[in-house]
Amino acid sequence: MIAMIRPLFVALLVALSSTSVFARLKIPFGEREVLNKVHDLPDTEEFKVEHGNFMDLATFHKEFNIAYFLPLYVTEEPKLVGYDAQSDTYYDIPQDQLDAILAAEKLNKEDLNKLSFYTRYGGKLVALLIIGAMIWGVIPSKKEEEVGPTNV
Repeated sequence: MIAMIRPLFVALLVALSSTSVFARLKIPFGEREVLNKVHDLPDTEEFKVEHGNFMDLATFHKEFNIAYFLPLYVTEEPKLVGYDAQSDTYYDIPQDQLDAILAAEKLNKEDLNKLSFYTRYGGKLVALLIIGAMIWGVIPSKKEEEVGPTNV
């Protein structure tokens, strides 16, 4: 079974590495900004922002990413910000105001301001698996020695 998978994997790798496929397929990569909503603040006048929307709390960080789902490393550590999900806008909140919001909502800053395991380490593991699979697919397998009939 493995003997059949290797040629298919190599053929797929060769087909995908041709220049005509790469010319059409553009995989986005590079640094990107990521906002993750972490707490829904009450919809009161205190948290009202532009256009009548209400602010929530989110983490903001920058990461080097491939194809939007493979974060390789974090370039800027997460920080808590105000976040308007409807307009996809974030607001830097001064530290004293942020501390007041956290105290009023009885929230722990360290619990809110952290990254998931996949964002921190999972992307690296997936990238290593992909590179390992590519190397494994390129290395030729060892052929089994043929056993011939013996004369007794």
